[in-house]
Amino acid sequence: MPNGGPTSHVYFSQRLRLHYVDWGNDDAPPMLLVHGGRDHCRNWDWVAEDLSRDYHIIAPDLRGHGDSQWMIGGDYNTVDYVYDIAQLLRQTKLRQTKMTPVTIVGHSLGGSVSLAYSGVYPETVTKLVSIEGMGPPPSVTGGAEHLAIHGRLSHWVDNLRQLSGRLPRRYPTLEDAFQRMQTENPHLSEAQARHLTIHGSNQNEDGTYSWKFDNYVRTFPPVGLSNEQTRALHGRISCPTLLVYGAESWASDPASDGRADPFQDVRVERIENAGHWAHHDQLDTFLSIVRDFLAR
Repeated sequence: MPNGGPTSHVYFSQRLRLHYVDWGNDDAPPMLLVHGGRDHCRNWDWVAEDLSRDYHIIAPDLRGHGDSQWMIGGDYNTVDYVYDIAQLLRQTKLRQTKMTPVTIVGHSLGGSVSLAYSGVYPETVTKLVSIEGMGPPPSVTGGAEHLAIHGRLSHWVDNLRQLSGRLPRRYPTLEDAFQRMQTENPHLSEAQARHLTIHGSNQNEDGTYSWKFDNYVRTFPPVGLSNEQTRALHGRISCPTLLVYGAESWASDPASDGRADPFQDVRVERIENAGHWAHHDQLDTFLSIVRDFLAR
């Protein structure tokens, strides 16, 4: 990796101490990489290593993830993540010091947050890539989002109570955590799985290892952006947008399920032999698609 990899930094948002890495190349156009749920900023290392030749890349650890602080309470909401991204761009002056707006690439939860941010501040984004950042397919029925408000709140209370008693899993060795990582995504090479495990876990005082993310990120808030509000935000995104999904993932094709319709300028790409982590599963294909998109 260039110069031994990225440098580590801290910023503050809603009184939380949040972490991000900077890949340097300060005179290049700015790019923000936003990871998914229960993930961390170093999951982007292979993408960043390639794209940092042409971009000044920063990649945050979202609140409750990686080396960022966990929030007090149990409600990790999209709107708070959007605020964190807005604060990161403002405090680092990543965008304000450049002649062009920022390019954003987000995965899963990070893709959803990136889409929402770009809908709130469309003038600040020049290109946008979202890897499966639109949530479960519309065909999926049931769940708390279809309940009346009292049902959603009751479901949320029950879910938080369960999570409050769930202790972070402890793996006897780093090798055990690595094996769990490979089981979670069989597409990963051994080197990828080890890298993600090393940067995604902490060693506990007793010598065991646990994942860095807060278990409370597993729950979904009872209130937040509705489907209609989300589509309205997507309709405000004025920059070219690339929606990527893996052929072997649970995600559906946003072009065929109607979720790509609100976008003003959208391109949808399916990546074969890839699951939810398309940027890991087929790195070279993903980079080729993204570079072609960014060059247009």
